[in-house]
Amino acid sequence: MQQDEPYLQFAGISKSFPGVQALTDVSFGVGDGRVHALIGENGAGKSTLLKILSGAYTPTAGTVRLGGADRVFHSAAEALAAGVAVIYQELHLAPEMTVAENLSLGHLPSRFGVVDKRRLRSNALRQLALLGEDLDPNAKVGRLPLAQRQMVEIAKALTRGAKVIAFDEPTSSLSSREVQKLFAVIRDLKARGHVILYVSHRLEELFQICDEVTVLRDGMRVETVDSLEGVTRDVLVNRMVGRDLRNVYNYAPRPHGAPALDVVGLAGPGVAEPATLTVAQGEILGLFGLVGAGRTELLRLIFGAVPMTAGAVKVWGRPVHLRAPRDAIRAGVMLCPEDRKKEGVIPIRSVQENLNLSARRTHSPLGFFINERWERSNANAQVDKLAIRTPSLQQLVLHLSGGNQQKVILARWLSGALKVLLLDEPTRGIDVGAKSELYSIIYTLASQGLGVIVASSDLPEVLGLADRILVMRDGRIAGSLTHEEATEEQALRLALPEFALENAA
Repeated sequence: MQQDEPYLQFAGISKSFPGVQALTDVSFGVGDGRVHALIGENGAGKSTLLKILSGAYTPTAGTVRLGGADRVFHSAAEALAAGVAVIYQELHLAPEMTVAENLSLGHLPSRFGVVDKRRLRSNALRQLALLGEDLDPNAKVGRLPLAQRQMVEIAKALTRGAKVIAFDEPTSSLSSREVQKLFAVIRDLKARGHVILYVSHRLEELFQICDEVTVLRDGMRVETVDSLEGVTRDVLVNRMVGRDLRNVYNYAPRPHGAPALDVVGLAGPGVAEPATLTVAQGEILGLFGLVGAGRTELLRLIFGAVPMTAGAVKVWGRPVHLRAPRDAIRAGVMLCPEDRKKEGVIPIRSVQENLNLSARRTHSPLGFFINERWERSNANAQVDKLAIRTPSLQQLVLHLSGGNQQKVILARWLSGALKVLLLDEPTRGIDVGAKSELYSIIYTLASQGLGVIVASSDLPEVLGLADRILVMRDGRIAGSLTHEEATEEQALRLALPEFALENAA
């Protein structure tokens, strides 16, 4: 390797799938002790590039160079053996095994043919200590909080001697305190000379943790910025989407009608005191709160996913009994869940199947047979209406970007008699361009008279999108703010426990 050559280089990487050119001639490098951001809209090619780096995909053309040597990995094991680890959003850990066992999985220390538990434990303690993590090596990984599981994943990579570590949306489900702890670990890895590739849609994080950034668009490298000094978020957004999205929300007030949803005294698991709220036809109600505030729990109660213990619900003035999601769907109340991959879509089914799942019974002869003509027609109409980017209706949903998966879920509900739309973290893991498209869809649905609730931990999103905001804290509705009066400071004061203590005093 030449002295000035970066340790990690992508050299002319291209990747094609049937009907799709995912990457075209992508080249850039990352040197020792550098944190390099990789950004772009959903579908820009970031995930494909990471999968080539990890050995999940082999490139159609081009190579990965490590320390001056060309490498083509055919499996994650090959990549890991070469010192490359990718920390994905969906962590690759064995939940029923202990922390120590996960760290040494595949190379458990043994003595006389039996696992040496003493050495297993000491190895784990030593590696965790390097990350500043005080964890019981004998704890089952599946019972740990997400942030600690992520640390186990990083420790596992280091145990296997990883020099190159790529992070894929590592902060999407972490609290602000957990994010700062992760950043401290990344800075330490950087100081130790590791090569860090960092993928995130949260552009504000780049300025805290990254040294440089490469922008991908439509599978091609647009630009590599060697220093973020003097670079603004708007500049990066413009490079990503090829257009100016300075006002990504484009909020405009709209007339509100009669109540679309009335909730009175709703109680159940996750809600500390009975909740009462109203959403008008044409209104977008924001639901903000910090991690653990109860936003998701409240939406699941309204949707009937969790049985309520008390309370009354009306939809468009009509009382409804929500004992299960099917009751909510019949009443026109639909939920786009927080974890769309696990609860929102069936990833191994096609786009057409996913978006027709809920409405197909009302269009099936005798309720038993699939109406292929209607399903094809409806799928085509919804794909066009929501601009879902897919090579065909038969494409498996797992191959779509996060933004397009979210659109498929919306299309499913729009295929039925939708009256109230519940959106839980609708733009998590979605790039700024796709966010703008989703916001436009939400505005359009509200303008058509739907009642919309948007629950989000992204405060600027709630402030920019909602007509009115309910702030939750510790399973309670702590206060209400209109769009005109709401500020970040006011919302955070309502969301933070310190505010409750201040009021009590």
